[in-house]
Amino acid sequence: MSNSQNESKKTSLKELESMIEKAIKKVGGKKENDLCKYIPVSTGGYIHHFTLRKMKIKKPTELSSMIDKFIISPNRPTIVPPKQRAPRGSRKRRDHITFTKGQLDRLLNMARLAGDKEMISVLSPKKSLASCKRELIQMIRQGSVDHELWNHYVEACNAHQALASSITSELSHFLSGS
Repeated sequence: MSNSQNESKKTSLKELESMIEKAIKKVGGKKENDLCKYIPVSTGGYIHHFTLRKMKIKKPTELSSMIDKFIISPNRPTIVPPKQRAPRGSRKRRDHITFTKGQLDRLLNMARLAGDKEMISVLSPKKSLASCKRELIQMIRQGSVDHELWNHYVEACNAHQALASSITSELSHFLSGS
């Protein structure tokens, strides 16, 4: 970059800084970010403060023309209404049904009365491997058998084994890669 171009950039930056100071005083603000509310953008709403800072460095002439057009030239600059945002919770799935604990217990009892083993396994709370072992040992000591508890134990063992094998494969992949 030649010396004259460098000098012109410095002067345009100084001019922009003085224009920003003038605009801040006009809107009664305290800092540069207070100008954002007065400069509209094509996507709706007002300019973001990061964009304002980027424009200050990369597109100072465009920023100065925007400040002049929306803040300095009008007698009373108007505040741009903010961009409409989606309301909180709008991304939640509407087709997903949630049940309370009491409702789940009632459904589980209905499935037990109907003898629907698949629904029983889906609605039953998942037990950890350790709790299944404890309950099985207690059942053996009492001399009784609970097939549902045994199925929970087998399910917990399979899940534990799958988790252990995935961790082992991840670890071996990590160690072989380094």
